[in-house]
Amino acid sequence: MIEIEGLTKSFGPFAAVAGINLKVDRGEVLGFLGPNGAGKSTTMKMITGFLAPTAGRVRVCGFDVEIEPLGAQRLIGYLPEGAPAYGDMTPRQFLSFIAEVRGFSGAEAKKRIHDAVEKTDLDPVLDQPIETLSKGFKRRVGLAQAVLHDPPVLVMDEPTDGLDPNQKHSVRQLLRAMAPTKAIIVSTHLLEEVEAICTRAVIIDRGRIVADGTPAELLARSRHHNAVTLSCPTAAASTVKTRLKTLNGVASVEEVQRSDGAIELTAFPKSGALLIENVSALAVAEKWDVKELYAEPGRLDEVFRAITTHDAKRAREIRA
Repeated sequence: MIEIEGLTKSFGPFAAVAGINLKVDRGEVLGFLGPNGAGKSTTMKMITGFLAPTAGRVRVCGFDVEIEPLGAQRLIGYLPEGAPAYGDMTPRQFLSFIAEVRGFSGAEAKKRIHDAVEKTDLDPVLDQPIETLSKGFKRRVGLAQAVLHDPPVLVMDEPTDGLDPNQKHSVRQLLRAMAPTKAIIVSTHLLEEVEAICTRAVIIDRGRIVADGTPAELLARSRHHNAVTLSCPTAAASTVKTRLKTLNGVASVEEVQRSDGAIELTAFPKSGALLIENVSALAVAEKWDVKELYAEPGRLDEVFRAITTHDAKRAREIRA
């Protein structure tokens, strides 16, 4: 539903986006990740036709965004960075304006506005000027206009920015509910959002894609993938650490002093080996006083830093 080929955007000698190739299918929620300045927002602006590419092409449901912009834009719901809107309008007035722009009138326009308001919980501020709203409510107004016409493609730049935990949960539920019938791209700095709603994650750095896979595939690249962490009293830590090192598949064991006085030990696997059963069996057999014991799925922030850091020494430390 979204096809990107050789997408490039240069500002003078600086290449903000440097030859991106990407396809997004119906049913996919793609998390678009990267450091500040990596080219995420610029890419999203080109996908939606807001910004013309220097080179390359974008097709949305078969429409070339440069050649047939209106055909493509009719099928896109776009939440830009900052969720811009007319501040002197109320959400009701703004959504009425958007409905008209989208070609709806009469009963159909009212129904579309009602559905968008209901999905984004805007009722409490519907007749309050947008410029007086909190950042979170402004974001929800932007989200409402993006979904009002029920588009098959959604492009959302930081959709939960400024929302409180309950509001974030509601937006994530909304995106999950819409996902089966749409292609959705979500730019985010919140790594937990990727695990919560995304079926696929792309990491961009310096205008190029440096990783592309499911959240589980990216987690498998983490040093902590399949590691086992347990906590025990300080007096037992030395013995437990020594015994953990004797287990097959254990590459190393690291120790951390916790604020509650307990010692946290993490056994790292060799080549992704599964350790949890052997560690659990050893703990039971030797009657360790273990407060907690769990296997780690991996840490996305660790993978993100390793892939996007420009400090070679730091990257080696993370991979070690």
